[in-house]
Amino acid sequence: MSTLLAWISRGMQQIGRLLERLEETVLLLLLAAMIILACAQIVLRDIWGGGLSWADPLLRVMVLWAGLLGAVVATKMDKHISIDLASHLLPKPIFRWLRVVRYLFATGICLVLTWVAVDFVGQEAGQGNGQVMAGLASWQLNLVFPIAFAGIALRFLISSVRSFRVALSSRKGA
Repeated sequence: MSTLLAWISRGMQQIGRLLERLEETVLLLLLAAMIILACAQIVLRDIWGGGLSWADPLLRVMVLWAGLLGAVVATKMDKHISIDLASHLLPKPIFRWLRVVRYLFATGICLVLTWVAVDFVGQEAGQGNGQVMAGLASWQLNLVFPIAFAGIALRFLISSVRSFRVALSSRKGA
């Protein structure tokens, strides 16, 4: 049984590393494309007196994608915005369990946001009359919302499991 759990654990770690590489690669390519497109737009405006009509709206969407995918990476690194007064006021054993509850609560909120975002994108796709930018329909450009919220929810869930293990191990050691 323990070898099966070890095998599953190794598999989950490999999947996690693959997801991390995918996130970082997509974010890197997105940032590079934003820089190239913005520079090209500047050159086209200054030299030829006009630019690409779709570049500015696409850059705004790319900034949104970069921000939301950056939030997924920040959550993975535990660098997301948080107010941490409890760690200074509560004893460590209680705070360890509070951290588990906090991560589970954040997971639940992000799952609700994922559900709402999926519904939003589905409604937008169903209407079929959205704007088209650079060959992509607006619902396709808005796929970042369910993707990012699901990614953040997954990161919070992983953090809650880790925090639960820490809280349990500290309880056994106490």
